[in-house]
Amino acid sequence: MQGEACGDSAATNYFVLMDPGENDVVALLALNSIKGLGPVRIKALVEQYGSPFSLFEQQGRAALVQWAGVFSKDVIDPPALLDAAGQQLAKAASLGIVVLTWDHDAYPSLLREIYAPPPVLFVKGKLDSFARHACGVVGTRKPSHYGRTAAAHIVKQLVEKRVVIVSGLAHGIDTVAHETCLESGGVTIAVLGGGVDNVYPAANRGLAERIVESGALVSEFGLGAEPEAYHFPRRNRIISGLSAGVLVVEAPVKSGSLITANYALQQGRDVFAVPGPIFSSTSEGTFNLLKSGAIPVRGGSDIVENMEHLSLPGFADVKAPGVGVVQAMPLDLLSTDEQRIVGVLSAEPLRLDTIAEKAGREVSQLFDILLNLELKGLIRQVAGQQYVRVE
Repeated sequence: MQGEACGDSAATNYFVLMDPGENDVVALLALNSIKGLGPVRIKALVEQYGSPFSLFEQQGRAALVQWAGVFSKDVIDPPALLDAAGQQLAKAASLGIVVLTWDHDAYPSLLREIYAPPPVLFVKGKLDSFARHACGVVGTRKPSHYGRTAAAHIVKQLVEKRVVIVSGLAHGIDTVAHETCLESGGVTIAVLGGGVDNVYPAANRGLAERIVESGALVSEFGLGAEPEAYHFPRRNRIISGLSAGVLVVEAPVKSGSLITANYALQQGRDVFAVPGPIFSSTSEGTFNLLKSGAIPVRGGSDIVENMEHLSLPGFADVKAPGVGVVQAMPLDLLSTDEQRIVGVLSAEPLRLDTIAEKAGREVSQLFDILLNLELKGLIRQVAGQQYVRVE
């Protein structure tokens, strides 16, 4: 695989692939690497020009630079993007990592149905892990003895029913879920907030190696990507997107697990919660989920009973829009904070500090909310830390 930069010639002249069939894969990898562009905008660009690689041909190159530059702080250099993407694909092959684009037959069918599915998935492990019903299992990084015991009890029973366990490889409940699944002879999928070749936390690298033997490590982030804080909300939507339902074992009021549960609701998936001691702070989040209609769970059968009527592929109630369709998430599916932010924004750009002031929130509280709204196609970031509402 080799690259050749020639700014005025066709894409096939400035980037020559050993296998022409890889053109669209490399082009989609290149688009996926542009920070701030996002799955929704990538879909729209692909639809406009017919295929990912068409964007990099002479006809679409100017539009890519002009449009992508609005959404990203990166310098948009198409030949360099393609060359780097080609190197990523070659590196993935050398490491035994499969790159799945959203039109690949092995791309998880449930994940393809969500709003803003990842254009690219890096997968290390067994692709047939995606072919069975799965349940996401998430919770606090600092679980109580009760939480650990409950998670292990339920996961064992799910494995007996051949349910795949999906989690995020974090400390706490995630680790309990993965380890219990493996000890019970089951299949588990770990969704990462960085590259699949850069496992975080480091303490779970041995666990990750064991997961790959029967399950899979999955990420939408390129090889070598660091586990940045803003990656994890995006990671959470994949956990729920791969799953028929999500179980929250223990979670405080402010918890990434609740973000995962919220994505599950938006994706038309079931949300389950383990009732906890009323005096425990790690039960406050699950208590609120139960008040809001989550299904209470004491054992794996409570989950399986709600999955028996489902059949793969494609059983989610909420369908993702087709490639290239930019469709806003209905406002009544947004959280209260998300609705407040959308109400503050308009076609006129607002700085981050101004948004915080108008919304009555601290700047530090806005990052996850703004990212979620960008993924849902409702807002976009323009120059600097300024945002506008997408009409």
